[in-house]
Amino acid sequence: DGAPLAVTSRRGRAVAPARITDAIRADTVFMPFHWYGEGRANTLTNPALDPVSRMPEFKVCAVRVEPV
Repeated sequence: DGAPLAVTSRRGRAVAPARITDAIRADTVFMPFHWYGEGRANTLTNPALDPVSRMPEFKVCAVRVEPV
């Protein structure tokens, strides 16, 4: 808990501190996506927007998590 992790997808790489919790499923990685910086999910996901509402698509993608 608190150690830096590299989270990598086919679209990019982000580094952020780990927070271990029982509040989400064990097979799930959550990262903030509204903030600026290297530790955010938007670095890793598709930048596509809904053509009508212009809302970002759901932030779902496969990632690899490893210690830095």
